[in-house]
Amino acid sequence: MIYLHQAVLLPQTVDYWLTDPCGTYVDCTLGGGGHLRCLAEKLSDNAQVIALDKDQDILQKTALTLNIPRLTMIHGDFRNLQEIMDNLGIKLVDGILIDLGVSSFQLDIAERGFSFHEDAALDMRMNRQQSLSAWDIVNSYSEADLTRILYQYGEEKYARSISRAIVNYREHSPIDSTLELVSLIQSSVPASYRREKHPARKTFQALRIEVNGELDALIEVLPQTVDLLKPGGRICVISFHSLEDRIVKQFMQDRAKDCICPPGLPVCTCNHRAELKILTRKPVTASTEECEHNPRARSAKLRAASKI
Repeated sequence: MIYLHQAVLLPQTVDYWLTDPCGTYVDCTLGGGGHLRCLAEKLSDNAQVIALDKDQDILQKTALTLNIPRLTMIHGDFRNLQEIMDNLGIKLVDGILIDLGVSSFQLDIAERGFSFHEDAALDMRMNRQQSLSAWDIVNSYSEADLTRILYQYGEEKYARSISRAIVNYREHSPIDSTLELVSLIQSSVPASYRREKHPARKTFQALRIEVNGELDALIEVLPQTVDLLKPGGRICVISFHSLEDRIVKQFMQDRAKDCICPPGLPVCTCNHRAELKILTRKPVTASTEECEHNPRARSAKLRAASKI
């Protein structure tokens, strides 16, 4: 089966990402290749494109849908971006895109364990070669660690009661499937909470982030993008929840400052100079029409900046 997906904020992203039709571009999270396919339509045959994804299944399926002359596809984690570029002998690039979160492919294939609507083994690994899975976290983390993860990564207000229920349940039997966990979550929260949105949504988000080290990877890759960009080159990041967006926003603001001395100093002593110019004063969000056609675009936020 050839996999196609619906990329979010497609024209806006490509408009910010593209500067030189003959340039070098990096897609750090290839996914279904929607953004890259649209970018390629605007590139010359001399342009160079590098596409990364840590999910080998996605990489192989998306390769069947792409026809880009100078395309290099890499199975790798974007947290190692500088090392990957060094191995390819590439010093500087014109544009970098990071489209965060879980892909449509991962959500729609039940066996991957990302969806709280389908019954499957508790997996959630984007890179299936890694050992840590959601099953390991649910069945071995302490109650305190589970509470911390659900609260920190899922912003789950019932983190404590959900974690306590998980620990109590697994004393008698391991929690093996997604719907087994969903049932446990539903029984751990008030009825009013179950009526708002799906009560397992935040827990599944938190587990996925922990399994794949998503926030740590984002924190690690952002400084690397600045080092790799040519002057005038651009970094574009699409996030899907407030934790990611907060990291991206703060990073871009910090790198856009000329002085980072503590407030109150009469003279600047840091000698810091801005490295980025922020192009999106507020994040770009999807239109009502796009959200109607693609509900997964509702939470998407695009931020972009150019290298000074």
